[in-house]
Amino acid sequence: MSTTPNPAQSSRQEAERHIRSFWTRLTEGFELEQLWGQFLSEAKTSYGLYSKDVDWDAIHSEEKKWKRPFLAAWALFQALLMKLSPARRVLLLIAVVLLVFQPQMSWNHVEINLGGLGALILFLLLALELADRVTMKRDLEIAREIQQWLVPDRAPYVAGLDIAFATRPQNTVAGDYYDAFLRSLPDSTGTRRLLIVVADVAGKSVPAALLMATFQASLRSLAATSASLKEIVVGLDRYARAHSLEGRRFTTAFLAEIHPETHEMEYVNAGHNDPVLRRASGKIERLSVGGVPFGVPSFTENELPYPTGKAQLEPGDLLFIFTDGVVEAEGEHQEEFGESRLLSCLQSGPPESAADTLKRVMTEVNSFVGYVRQHDDITCLVLRCAP
Repeated sequence: MSTTPNPAQSSRQEAERHIRSFWTRLTEGFELEQLWGQFLSEAKTSYGLYSKDVDWDAIHSEEKKWKRPFLAAWALFQALLMKLSPARRVLLLIAVVLLVFQPQMSWNHVEINLGGLGALILFLLLALELADRVTMKRDLEIAREIQQWLVPDRAPYVAGLDIAFATRPQNTVAGDYYDAFLRSLPDSTGTRRLLIVVADVAGKSVPAALLMATFQASLRSLAATSASLKEIVVGLDRYARAHSLEGRRFTTAFLAEIHPETHEMEYVNAGHNDPVLRRASGKIERLSVGGVPFGVPSFTENELPYPTGKAQLEPGDLLFIFTDGVVEAEGEHQEEFGESRLLSCLQSGPPESAADTLKRVMTEVNSFVGYVRQHDDITCLVLRCAP
């Protein structure tokens, strides 16, 4: 026997579907616990931003302890206020006064509470700040798309070598750079070499991303010539020193050339974190031969020396190159991930592909940091020799 649907019940079910759909779009599928953790992380980051502008020594020196919380609150409010444009500062101050004092006014013998006007002004300020943020985010997204064109989306095919890479920007755009491509030998015999590089530009966000783009262009231009690895390194350092702003904009980098057939590797470490070479036996080697970061001013007019190191990659060996954002990633208690955790993760791994190793390390780092916003980009490149 068929039953006629209850109009009231159907209407209620439809309303529930709309509510669930709205909630899913609002939260992007996050659970309440995840949302709370994200909020706490953002709140801590915002507090750190405003508290940097507070003279805490003056507040702690106040003899009357009961005054200190009020002084701290006033100082933080001023720090927030000064982040706005002058017009918005005045509007925010008016809104706070209206909300706190709730003044009354009469209009046609009707008493009107102006606290509601204060709330309306706050909503207007929120809308203006969101509009600015959306505009900036759109510009940053465009910059991120351009930046993604500068790094490979897949590794080149080299028989016997498995390569994977990943990056997690601290902001929308990053100052880290990675690359892997085949180039011709200096002697122009037609033989190719695999060039891999991971670099970390000093600074954050857009300035670092711009310098990263110039580093990429310089590297690609030099690699397209018959220059040797040593000559490429000297050229990169020369360019970086010419645009270092008196040493404030330097770049750490690890560059290596690998013979595709013999897997013999020549490398230079320019002030970068020492990559990890885990042999098939489990032995750990660190690749540290090189010199100072690119762009560091020299006391003489001579080029800085960058000796090259050599290593023979054997079947089953794993090369792990990373930026300092990996080991300096902070958890909830401001404890760094550290090299000991990284080495333990690499040594405990089963025989697996480079992509699986990369995924496992990145998962461990992400689990360690949780919702804590990081202060640096995180980039890794993994190269594994087939057993």
